[in-house]
Amino acid sequence: MNQILVSEKIYVTKEMKRKKRIYRTLYFFSLFVIIILLTYYVLAEKDRNDQEAIGQEIGMEIEKLVASEDETTARKPLVVSLDEDNVEDPNVQLVNNEPEQQQQQPTQSTTSSVSTSNGKSYESEAIFEYPKLGIKYPILTDDSEASLKISLCKFWGPAPNTEGNYVIVGHNYKSGKMFGKLYQAQNGDNVTLKDYSGNEKVYKVYDMYTVDPTDLGCTSQMTNGKKELTLITCTEYGQKRRVIKCVEI
Repeated sequence: MNQILVSEKIYVTKEMKRKKRIYRTLYFFSLFVIIILLTYYVLAEKDRNDQEAIGQEIGMEIEKLVASEDETTARKPLVVSLDEDNVEDPNVQLVNNEPEQQQQQPTQSTTSSVSTSNGKSYESEAIFEYPKLGIKYPILTDDSEASLKISLCKFWGPAPNTEGNYVIVGHNYKSGKMFGKLYQAQNGDNVTLKDYSGNEKVYKVYDMYTVDPTDLGCTSQMTNGKKELTLITCTEYGQKRRVIKCVEI
């Protein structure tokens, strides 16, 4: 009796072996690339966090310095020019009738240099805060790429809280750090700028738009005598710039 033998054996050809090697190679290569990308992302995020921590350190040190100077100023005795015979209050300090130029107190510096834990010093001239978005950073006077990794930076404009357009730039990080939350800004929001002369001004957002990177019209100092802030950050994967305009209220 004839029997038909059915075999389940699979014959492996040279072509199948070649394809198997290719697929195995592609698999391990893809796995390697994924590991490299994840490692890069983790290290880059750590570096951004470390740099941003330096910016926060600068802000805290400056706030301590400003608070200390304010306290010292508050404790200074009143200085007046009077004849000694007319003085009754022992807390009043007497001075001679010297020329006005000699009696003037030196003007407080508009900038402050802070040495940080990374061994470097940074020059700053104000503290910016956007309470609604949880943004608060010192404004560094140098807008180099290294400084932009540390904190917000001044790009253009006069001294803080003076007539003109004070322009601030910052990175747009997906984590929300620096100016990463500016996309949530709305007209009518309040922001503050505190300079190191003890002045803290409140500004209101009144306009928002995007421009090309080469369009610097938003930095114009033609403010009709008003005090303005301009906040700038990247958007659309660096192809555009988001601009937030604010005016003192």
